[in-house]
This record gives sequence, structure tokens and C-alpha cells, in this order.
Amino acid sequence: MLPNTLLDCYQLIYQVGQKRGRLIAEEDDEQPKKKIRMGMPATQWISVYSARRPMKQRYHYNVADDRLVQHILKGNEDGLFISSVSSSANLWALIMDAGTGFTAQVYEISQHFLHKEWILEQWERNYYITALAGANSGSSLVIMSRGTTYAQQSYKVSDAFPFKWINKKWKEGFYVTSMATAGSRWAVVMSRNAGFSDQVVELDFLYPSEGIHQRWDNGYRITATAATLDQAAFILSIPRRKPNDETQETLRTSAFPSQHVKEKWSKNLYLASICYGRAAS
Repeated sequence: MLPNTLLDCYQLIYQVGQKRGRLIAEEDDEQPKKKIRMGMPATQWISVYSARRPMKQRYHYNVADDRLVQHILKGNEDGLFISSVSSSANLWALIMDAGTGFTAQVYEISQHFLHKEWILEQWERNYYITALAGANSGSSLVIMSRGTTYAQQSYKVSDAFPFKWINKKWKEGFYVTSMATAGSRWAVVMSRNAGFSDQVVELDFLYPSEGIHQRWDNGYRITATAATLDQAAFILSIPRRKPNDETQETLRTSAFPSQHVKEKWSKNLYLASICYGRAAS
């Protein structure tokens, strides 16, 4: 039996509503599907580290569905909330830390990518999507939190990266705040009042090193990442409130970067986002 505090996370409530003008996702294709290549593309963990004041951070990886509860409960007991999630080989990776500013959090593992009814219900309860991941099996892990700055939220699931939809939402005052992939499908979450003044996308079949460095030089910071077996996407944003230390680094590793994370902590660099997918030629 699950503890009462987590029962809400597992209830599948089929109530549809759009209180406070919150928006629902559309599902369609904007671009023709890419032909499947022969051979196995090179996949890696792509991890992003940002300078922060010293804080507690914890990571777990290769986590099966039934093990998530204990990791999350233990983290919550220690004052930590989930800041980033990812998936590799149908197992989950999660980052928990004390620097999110969240006040409460719920999550759901679903066979759907994404489970619209559950998300709608949490929106009604003033939770917003703050992290999500998709597995190759097509299932998803969605984290929703209270205590965000967000005022409104919308998401889209599509078979190709939804450039047109993102551009449309930018014009309406939304910014990308989370992304995930499941197989070749993309899910992109955009929010109003996200704390950004500008945002760009770097999408490539290889790790876009040159583009990212140029954006860093112009004051952008990576704020979301996701990758399929074919493409890697990076969202880079200019924060409205300039951080005291703008240092940001990325790593690409074949295994989960557990040792690297600890080394970064010693320099007050903390995992800001992580994903698994296309990262090399």
C-alpha cells in the first residue's frame, strides 16, 4: 500500500477543464518523418551544469518504475524536490535538489506520452509541469510542482520537433520550460511568466558545440535539453534576472556521469538538466 501522501500521484482522474485559461496539447506532425538509418547511431548522456550557491543535490539513475517512490520520498524528507528527469533503456534518472523553490510536487508514470487527463487535473490543483521524460517504450514520467513562477502552460506532442508551434507560442508570451522524447516522438512544454526575456533553439543531428558556445557568448544559458536517436535539441534562454555567476558547462558521456557530477559539485557547479540520446557522429 502506498503512503497517503502519494496516492494523489497515482489517481487517474478523468475531469477535463481549462481553469484560468490553461491550454491543452495538440498532437500532429509538422514535418515529414525522417527515414530510418541503417546501423546504430552513437548515443550518450548529455549533462548540463550551472553555477549555483552551495546546495544539496542528489541523483539516481537506472531506476525502475517501482523504485521511484522510495527515492522521491527520501528526497522529500531531506528537503529535496525533483529538478530534472531523463530515461535510458526504459529506466529513469532523476535529479533532486534544494534549489528548486518548489513547495509541493506530484508525479505520474503513464503508458501514455503524455497522459492528458492527469495533467489537466493537476493544472486544476495549481500544479505545473516542471520536468518530464519519455522512455523508448512510449511511457512517460511527468513531474508537476507548486511554487513555480508560471502563470499559464501549454504542451505539444508530435512526431517531429514542433518548430512552428514554438514560434507561435513565443509570440503569445510563452517560453519552453521542459522537453522530452519517447522513441522518435517529442513533447515540449511552454509556460508564461517563465523568467526569460529571449529564447532560441539549437537542433542538430550532432552535438551543436559551436552554436552553443556562440549563444553562451551572447548571454544565453541552456535551460532545457532532449534527444532522440537522431537529433539533440537544446533550448537556450536569456534570464530576466542575471545570475551572479553565469558559468555553464556541458558533458557527453557514454555512462551516467556520476563521478563527473561529484567533481562539478566541488566547484559549485550543479546538474541543471540531463538527457540521453543522439550526441555524436
